[in-house]
Amino acid sequence: MTWHAALSLDYLLEDHRSVARYLHKGPLRILKSLYPEGDAICHNVLVHPPGGLVGGDTLDMTVSVGAGAHGLVTTPGATRFYRSDAGLATQQLHARVEDGARLEWLPLEAIAYNQCDALNRAVFDLAPGAELMTWDITALGLPATALPFVQGTFRQHLEIPGVWLERGTLRGEDTRLLNSPLGLAGQRCIATLVFASGSPLATARLTQGLEVARECLEAHDLRWQAGVTSPHPQVMVLRVLAPVTEPAVQLLKQVWVAWRRAMWQLSGTPPRLWNL
Repeated sequence: MTWHAALSLDYLLEDHRSVARYLHKGPLRILKSLYPEGDAICHNVLVHPPGGLVGGDTLDMTVSVGAGAHGLVTTPGATRFYRSDAGLATQQLHARVEDGARLEWLPLEAIAYNQCDALNRAVFDLAPGAELMTWDITALGLPATALPFVQGTFRQHLEIPGVWLERGTLRGEDTRLLNSPLGLAGQRCIATLVFASGSPLATARLTQGLEVARECLEAHDLRWQAGVTSPHPQVMVLRVLAPVTEPAVQLLKQVWVAWRRAMWQLSGTPPRLWNL
């Protein structure tokens, strides 16, 4: 049996309060809206009760953030792409962020199990005054439990149309890519944190964003396996390689806090779920 689930999540600013409304089909839910930072920012948890995907499964999500609204979405656990015997398992997101709106899309990691056949796709349309923070964290296999990723295919697609496109295909059999110093150098966690704007960032603001991220890197154990750049005037990207997810996620959270403070003058109030 395959699962086909869809979710439409809409944030609107109503009486100075960011309000979330959603429709769902199949096993995909949004939990109660929370406001740990006050009415302006709505925190939500996205839940997929089956807990993983196999061949033929599809999770299809659309998100819109209306003008002036601010939504933050995370998940309670990893997305697991299990061994596939029936073709491609797909998780896909299309988000539209309007002028003056902000979206923080911060799911926990995707785990590529051995012999999976997976696609993890996210597209973010940003209006000229919109801003976004998102991350993508991929764990290849479960090396700590002797379940390595040695067969199968994991595809990634991250896109801001007309601005930035990053795609990759990771195959368990491709030991040259996975183990070469010019590839993943034997690391099994790949993590990316993105700050993006619908318009070019002011030079001083972009410089400050890069500087605070580099300060976090210099103080972290993964400083030799991480870097932050601006590949486009509207985008900053932090990339991390790590043997497992925990240190990579720790670094991403530190830079997320630093970017929130520097770019938005907000505290680094984490979703409550992260403190459990």
